[in-house]
Amino acid sequence: MSETRISRRDGSGALGPAPIFVLVEPQMGENIGAAARAMLNFGVAELRLVNPRDGWPNPAAAAMASGASLVVDGARIVATTAEAIADCRYVLATTARAREMHLPVLTPAAAAAALKPRIDRGEKCAVLFGPERAGLSNEDVARADGVISIPVNPAFASLNLAQAALIVAYEWAIADGREAAPGGLDAAPPATKEDLERLIAHLFGALDEARYFFPPDKRPIMERNLRVAFLRAGFTEAEVRTLRGVIKALGRRGNEDHKSDG
Repeated sequence: MSETRISRRDGSGALGPAPIFVLVEPQMGENIGAAARAMLNFGVAELRLVNPRDGWPNPAAAAMASGASLVVDGARIVATTAEAIADCRYVLATTARAREMHLPVLTPAAAAAALKPRIDRGEKCAVLFGPERAGLSNEDVARADGVISIPVNPAFASLNLAQAALIVAYEWAIADGREAAPGGLDAAPPATKEDLERLIAHLFGALDEARYFFPPDKRPIMERNLRVAFLRAGFTEAEVRTLRGVIKALGRRGNEDHKSDG
């Protein structure tokens, strides 16, 4: 299966093979758009709509998609569920209700694990999502090879269409090997040992001026404890620069206080 290239504005990089999401008789354009946004967040781009209530294209869906135009613009509209999954070899149906059908019941994670090898082999696979009010009909569930049951609170089992799509898409991304994007402290370069030694020397010099090391015979232990604490903290280059600025500012403030006292 070929990959779908997308611009950085639409999601960055390449979208590989993924399950097809089929929304059966969705009622509100806003829900379709929100589902499309959830799909693209986790690398799912192919959307099929079975007889959407308010017709298609739907301006509300496009607005709610918030940048996921790739999914909305490429949505395929069909009249029946049978038509939507005609070219698929493996289909799962999402439902919150127990059914008297002899179908495997999978968690979202287990469903993603079942989809992964099939999609890797080049098979088209689909996940069915039902209408917002009633969910999938028994006839539509019977077309599936298995059921995805999301472990919700039984006292409040109703999930928004987009929420269900997001959960399934997230588990697909995990099964497909997607990892958290590097960022924050994990992406910042750690400080060198030389930078850390300069920071510690700067600190010790400021503490000397403040007469912190008292009594003198305790100084080696006090220095060692401070050194271990600073080295264990794992500071980044930027954090070391910030701390040196703090020490410098405190020293300057201390000198000004001494002058005013004099």
